[in-house]
Amino acid sequence: QLQLVESGGGLVQPGGSLRLSCAASGFPLENYQIGWFRQAPGKEREVVSCMSITGAYTDYADSVRGRFTISRDNANNMGYLQMNSLKPEDTAVYYCAATFRQRVCDEEVFGFWGQGTQVTVSS
Repeated sequence: QLQLVESGGGLVQPGGSLRLSCAASGFPLENYQIGWFRQAPGKEREVVSCMSITGAYTDYADSVRGRFTISRDNANNMGYLQMNSLKPEDTAVYYCAATFRQRVCDEEVFGFWGQGTQVTVSS
């Protein structure tokens, strides 16, 4: 069974950091581009970041560029999102996703999705 499971969310103060993890099972993540997306209350889901199979291609939303870093560990079937300098507007459910498509950071091309992990940034 193909599955993506996110972890690492939680409550953090503004300016703090969190590291989200995405564990893949049932398929080799090394064959897929990975992406992170988020959905805030009352808003549509939006792209956060994407990374190609080798990591040679990465893309970030303007709102997180310079603060968030996407990475992957293909040997362990894992993806990560390091989030620094968190702001209240980063509060959302964060999803990891996978796609065969490469170098296209668009929600529509991602066919495999996790259930999401809540990130809340508040003092």
